[in-house]
Amino acid sequence: MPKQKTNRSVKKRFRVTSKGKVVHSKMSRRHYLGLKKSARRRRLRKAGVLVPKMAKRVKRLLPYA
Repeated sequence: MPKQKTNRSVKKRFRVTSKGKVVHSKMSRRHYLGLKKSARRRRLRKAGVLVPKMAKRVKRLLPYA
């Protein structure tokens, strides 16, 4: 059976933890950080976890993760 192709754009945006959760970096962390409150910037530092329904779709695009 041939190898499956990994979706490269998904590989750059998500990663799978050892327990199988799919994590991503949160949005709004690129521009205009001086305008955002420090508490908000601190919250945005943490990785976000996808809900199981979306995680299933992402894992299908990351066959070897």
